[in-house]
Amino acid sequence: MDALRVLLVDDEKDFLETLVKRLRKRKLDVIAASGGREAIQTVTQQPIDVVVLDVKMPDMDGIETLKAIKKIRPCSEVIMLTGHADMEVAMEGMELGAFDYLMKPADIDDLLYKIQDAYKKKSCREENERFQGSNGPQEG
Repeated sequence: MDALRVLLVDDEKDFLETLVKRLRKRKLDVIAASGGREAIQTVTQQPIDVVVLDVKMPDMDGIETLKAIKKIRPCSEVIMLTGHADMEVAMEGMELGAFDYLMKPADIDDLLYKIQDAYKKKSCREENERFQGSNGPQEG
């Protein structure tokens, strides 16, 4: 099995660098993007299992970025990172297909648990799609 590939998207440089280091220490394949446009470019160029996406960013907000990611990689799971004031946006993200959300600053163990959970969901969905494709309904 390939390593779990995570894309972290946040415009706060120090927060992003710290999170990348902490997740790499836990043996995750982590890629960083400093905004929505960079995130979209990344998911266009390579497969990503789980995206951890900040809701508030200057170039593209989290909702716009989420919509674009889901168009490009519908199976990728997205976890929204939100501040207290952005809870409504996080809930909107859930309605648009986000896996879950976490409040910032997120506890690293909580984040890791959510990432692993999201990856399991993605893997199960992909396995089901493969099974459906090979054993699709037979018309008689």
